[in-house]
Amino acid sequence: MKSYNPEKLPISDLNWEEFLPEIGRANRALARYDGTVEAMINPRLLLSPLTTQEAVLSSRIEGTQATLEEVMELEAEGKGKTPETETEKDVQEIVNYRNALGEAVEELQNRPISLNVIKEIHSVLLNSVRGQYKRRGEFRKKQNWIGSPSGSREDATYVPPEPEQVLDLMTNLEKYIHQEEKDELVQLAIIHAQFELIHPFLDGNGRVGRILVPLFLYEKEILHEPMFYVSSYLEKNRERYYAHLENISKNNDWNRWVGFFLEAITEQANSNREKATAVLDLYEDMKEEVREVTQSQYSIQALDAIFEYPLFKRSDFIDRTEIPKSSAERILKRMLDGGILDTRRQARGRQPALLEFKSLLKIVNR
Repeated sequence: MKSYNPEKLPISDLNWEEFLPEIGRANRALARYDGTVEAMINPRLLLSPLTTQEAVLSSRIEGTQATLEEVMELEAEGKGKTPETETEKDVQEIVNYRNALGEAVEELQNRPISLNVIKEIHSVLLNSVRGQYKRRGEFRKKQNWIGSPSGSREDATYVPPEPEQVLDLMTNLEKYIHQEEKDELVQLAIIHAQFELIHPFLDGNGRVGRILVPLFLYEKEILHEPMFYVSSYLEKNRERYYAHLENISKNNDWNRWVGFFLEAITEQANSNREKATAVLDLYEDMKEEVREVTQSQYSIQALDAIFEYPLFKRSDFIDRTEIPKSSAERILKRMLDGGILDTRRQARGRQPALLEFKSLLKIVNR
């Protein structure tokens, strides 16, 4: 099968008038979501489980099966443990995704999105997981293709550009990221698709491409926080997602792809806003309830801890909150007795109990 030769950016024949209604809807939905997040005192803490859920869903598109609860459970009990089971390996990939996003956000405080930042995202993403030996943090030097793992190039569903083209195409993409475009959401649609079509790495391209979505929105100051979770929509519409990308490579049909991506942004922004609002409402309700139930000066520290880590061990709760041990134990007992927390797993032998904040997990899993 012949390799794809992408058009250099910017795209010359987009039907901009066709997108105007969708551009308006997407920008309004994003603005409403951003307003909700901006109203939070500490959005990165309150939306931490949603960030983990984004990592779960983005990784699921690539074949992982671990759930949000499995990630939190294994994180709570597996520090320093080398992944052995398939679930543990899946969880490590998901944790890497979350870490890659977090480290990239830190990088953006000092420098804009660049090829080096993209390579660093890839390096963190593939750290100690499947694919770690596939030129981690480096653009590919050999041809790859999408298809059956045991199939040949002739049987592939897609063959990306030849390795010699990758650096030139990625340099063009980097330049386009920082160009002025008629609309930045259409620009983001093009950036995401072009990155996936270039397929610059031997593994992990889909996840890196999805991480670029919140980074771009944050760098362009469309969002005040780099917290936009698009993978839920793409995972639910996986066949359409891939079909539209394939339609670019086969028919140069950028217009339908842009329309699909704007639809994804709109739908996801509305969904994200609903969840963020529900999290914020729950936090406000719980402030008074936790204070009344615990009768403790440490009630806000305790509340923040269970919002950031809604599934945890007692020892981790004490370490994170830095509440004196006797007070922390008393607070946990009162929250359990008061129905704020539940016991997910009883202590067995040397295995400690796991506690959970079900009200928050229900919102995240909607």
